[in-house]
Amino acid sequence: MSEFLAEMIGTMILIIFGGGVVGGVVLKKTKAEGAGWIVITIGWGLAVTMGVYAVGSISGAHLNPAVTLGFASIGEFPWEKVPLYMTAQVIGGFLGGVIVFFQYLPHWRATKDPGDKLAVFSTGPAIRSTLSNLVSEMIGTFVLIMGLLFIGANEFTEGLNPAIVGLLITAIGLSLGATTGYAINPARDLGPRIAHALLPIIGKGSSDWGYSWIPIVGPLLGGTYGALFYKAIFKGDYSVTFWIVSIVVVVVLIAALNSELKKRHASEEAV
Repeated sequence: MSEFLAEMIGTMILIIFGGGVVGGVVLKKTKAEGAGWIVITIGWGLAVTMGVYAVGSISGAHLNPAVTLGFASIGEFPWEKVPLYMTAQVIGGFLGGVIVFFQYLPHWRATKDPGDKLAVFSTGPAIRSTLSNLVSEMIGTFVLIMGLLFIGANEFTEGLNPAIVGLLITAIGLSLGATTGYAINPARDLGPRIAHALLPIIGKGSSDWGYSWIPIVGPLLGGTYGALFYKAIFKGDYSVTFWIVSIVVVVVLIAALNSELKKRHASEEAV
């Protein structure tokens, strides 16, 4: 199997399990309806575990453009393979979304809320606030890449690494995921969102393309910074790229804080 096919299939498996657990929880008249956030986060952790087990020995199982870009930024992955991996991941995300659609065929009609239908495919914020949502995705993916590098620096029993990575995803979901639904993966959001836009889902409503750039830019920026930060702080390699990205991250953080302070001030004046 080629690396392209491996990344595509691995990401497809990720979305089948991950989108599948969301569908079970949010769509109407499923046996898991209303099972809650804990079930969703555990399901996504197991989804990543299964994807990594499936293709880890072939492609390294990035399954995530933020992982691919982050590793490339610190010399842990060849730049010439980055477009290949990212393309495969988005295609895999799309195919996974299509399979989840067929899994829940009668439940689209039973579910009236278009937002619930979209949630099966892609992420959305609990409170829509552009810069704050961007920061949440940056932080979640920063922790993801740092965590992957921590795991890689330790020795585990052979075959245990995918399970540890799954636990990392579950931890991120439980601790940091409640603000935006923790895409932390552009392919996980973009591929299924395209599927949502193209599939004949009854009463599906908008695919919310106005928000779609946040789970792309946030993870790519946060993931790259996580890799650069690890290399700088833990390996002592302070590259020019590290300082440039650090400045960008600080600017985004300050802008997000300033935006929220202005909103609070405006609400106080309105009272």
